[in-house]
Amino acid sequence: MHSTINTVCVVGLGYIGLPTAATLASRGVEVIGVDVNPRVVAAVNAGEAYFPEPDLDMLLRAATTLGKLRATARPEPADAFIIAVPTPFKPDRSPDLGFIEAAADAIAPVLAAGNVVILESTSPVGATRRLAQRLAAQRPDLRFPGDGRSEAVDIHVAHCPERVLPGRMVRELIENDRIIGGLTEACAESAEAVYRIFLRGTPFRTDAETAELVKLVENAYRDVNIAFANELSLVCDALGLNVWRVIELANRHPRVSILQPGAGVGGHCIAVDPWFIVASAPERARLIRTAREVNDAKPKFVAAQIRERADRLKHPIIACLGLTYKPDVDDLRESPALDIALELARAGTGRLLLADPNLKSLPAPLSEMPNVVFCDTLEAVREADIVAILVAHSPFGAFRPTN
Repeated sequence: MHSTINTVCVVGLGYIGLPTAATLASRGVEVIGVDVNPRVVAAVNAGEAYFPEPDLDMLLRAATTLGKLRATARPEPADAFIIAVPTPFKPDRSPDLGFIEAAADAIAPVLAAGNVVILESTSPVGATRRLAQRLAAQRPDLRFPGDGRSEAVDIHVAHCPERVLPGRMVRELIENDRIIGGLTEACAESAEAVYRIFLRGTPFRTDAETAELVKLVENAYRDVNIAFANELSLVCDALGLNVWRVIELANRHPRVSILQPGAGVGGHCIAVDPWFIVASAPERARLIRTAREVNDAKPKFVAAQIRERADRLKHPIIACLGLTYKPDVDDLRESPALDIALELARAGTGRLLLADPNLKSLPAPLSEMPNVVFCDTLEAVREADIVAILVAHSPFGAFRPTN
């Protein structure tokens, strides 16, 4: 362990912050977890993960039992601070940095010379520098990178974006390479010391702005490739061709690897991050914008396809299998399947039977709609006239078409 990193304060105990806090605590570090949600604080202090993730329950129970991790509503003094709060976009799709700003305001009073502040939240280019400026404005007694007062600084500030996959978070947190972008080289070095506590992957040091863009580029790259497959499915529909067969045969080419089309793109990363690039260079990011528009429009196309078939029936019963944003998780963030179900329900398209083995109940407003029933998968399939598999959850394998 790096000798100066004995205590870490993790601000934001969500899908990234909680596994990070538990992993650090499992290495013997004293971890203070901070969250504004009292239910999250209570669950963590009870050693309970409030969302399903392999190995997280075990890590969390061990960390709290040994007294290495505790949660609270406000930050406390520490050697290092990791900010892992949401970064949604506004109605105009520009980045909303309100949660980062609130986190900065919360940690500013407890900062001390020698601390390192790491922003893990996926952010538009320049956010880490603005974070340092906001902290500096509140703590004129401390020297921050870029304040022009001295080359030497009291607080090191860096950006290290997360790059883990739900369902494999704990493993990938440890094994994946990390990009560590400092506002100075010394900032990057100090931040690397934090990740060296548990990291088996390779850390790559760079500047903060490059690290910010790297994360956005990773997700935009995936979004563009998904958009190609989704647009191809629209083309094949117009031509009366089987998109799955077209892709299967095209991928027999040694240098072609087309992804599978789906109902759209969800989750907090791929469905959001490309807009940060578009916002930073709107006249240049034309392909990235178009890919986002293609993927955002796919749920309406799927809903229209289902409605077209339902209109042929007098009293249609439609089963929608899957509501989460990806297979085998319970996460509904930006879920295209959820959008499809809402569109069908609001249009009054028959009776809807919704099934998702990863959910215990329907979210509002679906739970309040009279034409919607949450039921078991087998029951939904048996009763329905039309079955739409919206998410490829493992239990749905028996119901998937073979071509």
